[in-house]
Amino acid sequence: MDRRNFIKTGVVSVGALTLARDVSLFGAPDSKMSIIKYSSSPTDAEGIAREASVLTRKAVEALGGMERFVSKGETVCIKPNIAWNRKPEQAATTNPDAVAEVVKMCLEAGASEVKVLDNTCHKATQCYPKSGIQAAASKAGATVIMPTTRSFRKTKITGGQVIKEWEVFSDVLKADKLINMPIAKHHGLSKLTLSMKNLMGCCGGQRNRFHQDMGGVLTDLTQFFKPDLIIMDAIRIMTANGPIGGNLEDVARRDSVIAGVDPVAIDAFGATLFGIEPMEISYVAEGQKRGLGTSDYASLKPIIQTV
Repeated sequence: MDRRNFIKTGVVSVGALTLARDVSLFGAPDSKMSIIKYSSSPTDAEGIAREASVLTRKAVEALGGMERFVSKGETVCIKPNIAWNRKPEQAATTNPDAVAEVVKMCLEAGASEVKVLDNTCHKATQCYPKSGIQAAASKAGATVIMPTTRSFRKTKITGGQVIKEWEVFSDVLKADKLINMPIAKHHGLSKLTLSMKNLMGCCGGQRNRFHQDMGGVLTDLTQFFKPDLIIMDAIRIMTANGPIGGNLEDVARRDSVIAGVDPVAIDAFGATLFGIEPMEISYVAEGQKRGLGTSDYASLKPIIQTV
């Protein structure tokens, strides 16, 4: 049983890019991927906040708008990266203004409740405020869920080839829709943290065990959670010393937001931001092998625009 089947039944079991097309940012309901880049790199906080909001909204509009993904009355979980006790400019966590914009779009589409959550690595009481996500998401109208030991439920990971059951965030299981919002960054063990790896934050338990077969585990999790929409923050990226970072010298600007429904394609494109061949990322290779998507992101004819 995957997350979507859980919603239907209410039961939990225990135990170099080619420009493909340049179209209007509206009216593309069948699009699978969008890559939206800002025309400048603002350095002031207000400018970066505006950039994040504009890019995020345009990326979703390019896919047909949030109404394609969220219906009136639905509960939505947004899963950003809040894992580390770091400021936004250190590029260890998802841009808070991007998260806030997604909250707003979900509510505009008629969501009854929007929850923002992550199972952090550093203390949640430090990470949530330091990242800026707690304040930004709350102001936008979200319910911000800080994890506790009671937040997770042992759940059968049906179809899992590496993990058969695990402690899973109950709020994610119960949500009608899941939006995955990673930040693209370096990782010392898996080379990169992208959308598939960001789903680790939907889990509790001894997650260090995941590192023994990262490609297999992350493919299991992606297959189970089936995010309805992925929005990748590549405004700032961490190019070294991830996933924690801390040194601003490790931060580079890409001024982009990538959105879509194919996790393998989005992560494959994300790898190119670092000059890495997509198939060098274990979970991209395994995800494609198991049919979760394609590493040939250009074949999806992504909408590519500079705004």
